[in-house]
Amino acid sequence: MLYDMNIAQIQTIPEVVDVMKILTTGFLAFILAFILTPFWTYILYKYKIGVKIKENSVDGKKLTYINEMHKHKSGTPIMGGVLVWFTVAILAILSHYAFPYVAKIFETNFVARLDFFSRPQVWLPLFALVSAGILGLCDDYMSVKGIGKNKGGGMRFLARFGWLIVISILGAWWFYYKLGWDKIHIPAVGDFSIGLWYIPLFIFIILFSAISSNETDGLDGLNGGVLLMAFGSFTLISFFQNKMDLASFCAAISGALLAFLWFNIYPARFFMGDTGAMSLGITLGVVAMLTNSALVLPIIVFIYVIESGSVVIQLTSKKFFKRKVFLAAPIHHHFEALGWPETKVTMRVWIFTIITSLLGVIIGILGAGKHFH
Repeated sequence: MLYDMNIAQIQTIPEVVDVMKILTTGFLAFILAFILTPFWTYILYKYKIGVKIKENSVDGKKLTYINEMHKHKSGTPIMGGVLVWFTVAILAILSHYAFPYVAKIFETNFVARLDFFSRPQVWLPLFALVSAGILGLCDDYMSVKGIGKNKGGGMRFLARFGWLIVISILGAWWFYYKLGWDKIHIPAVGDFSIGLWYIPLFIFIILFSAISSNETDGLDGLNGGVLLMAFGSFTLISFFQNKMDLASFCAAISGALLAFLWFNIYPARFFMGDTGAMSLGITLGVVAMLTNSALVLPIIVFIYVIESGSVVIQLTSKKFFKRKVFLAAPIHHHFEALGWPETKVTMRVWIFTIITSLLGVIIGILGAGKHFH
């Protein structure tokens, strides 16, 4: 009996090490982002890189509710999202190039095992995270300084949409032609080959997650909390798919987001900006495709479906029926206009996302089929 117990304990050692790797990576990301925050906020405040409250909506008409409700936030530093993608990028590089030397110095293999910078699982989402983060950083800076042809500064919508398309096409091309992926997984049913339709599906998922993330980033802590739950969910899904490096990558983003959220909750010390919202949205879509969870993603971030849906409904109604369905869109601003305090809207969105995330994780894990590696 004792022999059987020892065998069972030995068999669980690899799983324990994997769990410790994921938790340690998330913890290190949290600590690193927390340490970097004072330095980054000092730069943002010193050079007055603050947000400008929009006075016009996407159709060019003057805003009524939003500008009045958020005018006190004018000048609050933007570009806080840099803390997330910069932290994850630095940690990934350190884990691959520095941690093995640290392991030799202290004669411990565990530190070397923390390396999660693997080509098949992490290179593509890390590239998406950093490249979109840099592009978003340029857009934020242009907006603050009033640079660009767009009224008020910043990239025009078509320009931003254009580079989103480019990144999503590059990702789709890599998945389909380089990796040979053309399957979609329907939970509890199985994998189905969809051929070339995989490319438009990939592009749609990336655009959905990126644009929806940007639209949801409208209140203190709102999108940061949603993204934290989403990447936490994919940490679990990746773990159960035995993609430990991807799980560690998602844990690193979660840890950095937790540190960011510490300073972003109401009243926010800084905002995420496009450099955070767009890059994390794109990366979330890439991770969903890497785990073959395209149909699970909308469940986990169902709030994104609601937020983007409210914008589409509002714009369509105003264009064709000359009337608004909501007092303001995206829908979180509608609830603000109804008189809900900002913190109440944020907390209720978080509660809603906790439920949808748990549901998505359960469906994603229990409904998993054969996943390609």
